[in-house]
Amino acid sequence: MSPSPPPPLKRFGQHFLIDQNIVRKIVALAAIQPHETVLEIGPGRGILTRAICAQARKVIAIEIDRQLAQILTDFCPNLDLRVGDALEFEYGGLPEGTVVVANLPYYVSTAVLFKLLESSHKIDRLVLMMQAEVAQRLAAKPDTKEYGVLSVLTQYRAAVTVAFRVSAHCFRPRPTVGSAVVHLQVKSARLLDAAHEARFIRLVRAAFAHRRKILVNSLRDEGYAADSVTAALSRCGIAGGRRAESLSLDDYLALAAALDDEPRPESLG
Repeated sequence: MSPSPPPPLKRFGQHFLIDQNIVRKIVALAAIQPHETVLEIGPGRGILTRAICAQARKVIAIEIDRQLAQILTDFCPNLDLRVGDALEFEYGGLPEGTVVVANLPYYVSTAVLFKLLESSHKIDRLVLMMQAEVAQRLAAKPDTKEYGVLSVLTQYRAAVTVAFRVSAHCFRPRPTVGSAVVHLQVKSARLLDAAHEARFIRLVRAAFAHRRKILVNSLRDEGYAADSVTAALSRCGIAGGRRAESLSLDDYLALAAALDDEPRPESLG
């Protein structure tokens, strides 16, 4: 008889998937091809890992729990197990076209997602299980309460679809929040170079830093010159009295470009 798997650890936010039907739905959604490399974050007890390994050429799995890592050693011949923290993993070293499939620990899901998106040039698509509330934020549209920094920055890098909800009964232990699986198809071309992208990201974060304030005031409080913001908004045809949640991704891209065209203090003579 094989030994019992180690118990879930609260400090790692472990909720192990136990439903084979959900596993099949996730693998079908990922549409893994025989030549592809898959990255799995938090393989846990391996229920999803085994199904992924059956489809992919290679599976790289990151597991922070050393006890769980022991039971995953030699689990599948094409499994490359990495013991460590997903927040410290060098995603830039992944093969191009990597597919990411993961049941993300809810307490780090947003942080891990941003790390993945930073290396989106190495990733073709992502299929992620996460807290339903976070999933809704990823796909949210302007003028909704869910729409925010996470929505804009995720949709800048990928097309987002909330695929299906997952009942708490599908996990052990059962989570106290709802779960959902999202599909993110990474955009093939980056819209901005690194320098302009950094300024775009700063703008989006600044805009949402004070949600109750109009955009001009929120950006001013985050260090932007009010005159420059007003001029840039005017060139974009965006009313100065609008709030951050009313602007679309295209609006933010246009505003970032218009602000880049504004003269900076050091260039004034």
